[in-house]
Amino acid sequence: MIKRTIERKIKEWEDNKIKEPLMLIGARQTGKTFILDYFCKNNYKKYIYINLEKDKQYLEFFEETIDPKELISKIEIYNQEKIDPENSVIFIDEIQISEKAINSLKYFCESNINYRIVVAGSLLGVKINRFKSSFPVGKVKIINLYPITFEEFLEATENLLLKEEIEKCYIKNKRISEPLHRKALKLYNDYLYVGGMPQAVMNYLYHNQDLVLFDREIQKNIINAYIADMAKYTDGSEAIKTTRVYNSIPAQLAKPNKKFMYKKIEESARKKNYISSIDWLIQSGLLIKVNKIKTPEIPLKAYEEENNFKLYLGDVGLLSNMCDITTEDIIKESINMFKGVMSENYIATTLKANEENLNFWESDSIAEVDFIVSIKGEIIPIEVKSSENTRSRSLKVYTEKYNPSYSIRISGKNFGFKDDIKSVPLYAAYLIGKTNDKEQRR
Repeated sequence: MIKRTIERKIKEWEDNKIKEPLMLIGARQTGKTFILDYFCKNNYKKYIYINLEKDKQYLEFFEETIDPKELISKIEIYNQEKIDPENSVIFIDEIQISEKAINSLKYFCESNINYRIVVAGSLLGVKINRFKSSFPVGKVKIINLYPITFEEFLEATENLLLKEEIEKCYIKNKRISEPLHRKALKLYNDYLYVGGMPQAVMNYLYHNQDLVLFDREIQKNIINAYIADMAKYTDGSEAIKTTRVYNSIPAQLAKPNKKFMYKKIEESARKKNYISSIDWLIQSGLLIKVNKIKTPEIPLKAYEEENNFKLYLGDVGLLSNMCDITTEDIIKESINMFKGVMSENYIATTLKANEENLNFWESDSIAEVDFIVSIKGEIIPIEVKSSENTRSRSLKVYTEKYNPSYSIRISGKNFGFKDDIKSVPLYAAYLIGKTNDKEQRR
């Protein structure tokens, strides 16, 4: 079983007996059902699982009432089992199917009985925007689930001691032993190919971490399932446009200027025809949007250029599959030009999983900094390089203009700190924002 860091947040919800029902949301096939099912089985004496996509009778219950006592009574009668609020949990899966089921969560929260309710939803953000009634904001404990991160990948491959050493060197800006550095980079290269979809990682582990034996059909099936969802959750013409946007991402990122261009979808494409499709893909978790900012000042949101952005795939392994990257390409590192794109996409997914808001900065098309993030109240520029070659004019232009307290350069180089630039190896990017980099940078 692959341990997920999100499990700690779920356990805290139960340990603190938080009244708000727990809602786990994220893109399809990121492991929501597995995580909550495992949690329920191991933390409660009684467990009732409800799948609103498969169990239509429960949909009828929610159509009839959203009163907690009435719902609990109907569920008890149907399952021939009394629900003890102290020792029972109800897991409602695919909750995005029913608007009324989501509305009922407000009343479970306000009930004088602390029922333990956990729910999971795919494409939930899209559905929320279409609800006629209000979403129960403040009445649910929302936790976002992303694909398996490289941190979790290290744990899944049983490299716990290596993970500890990486974290120690990150904090102290101390060079890690070269053999360990090479081992971590090899695992990072594998991760670029496999990605973080749980099924893919499980297959990689099943084949003893041998990329040659890794089954790429798993990734193809996930991509096809996503495209099927586009047809399921949107009407005919919108589904076609959404699919076109999604399929255009490799070509968008392969350009020297990675900013999103509508004509890469099709020559006649215009914003008004495709903006709703782009929004759908972002809200569903399939794409990550990174807006350009004019001025790196807090709040960054106030300085975003809404129409000037980049789009990255929600999982780097799916990107490698869509680009037909082979095991030979990874092993022989014969994709040096495109590896920069893969590295940027990897960093985008890593920072997103750390709940960072992502932006990039550009100066009159002369200089560009890949990511601008706010870390503990400071605006920090992040430059990404796919190899040990870290020569770049852009970061220099930025630092001379805005004088940040420090910068971060992510590359194939070892740890270090020089000229107010914190050097972070690609495999250690998951630590950005998790420690006080400013105080520990010297």
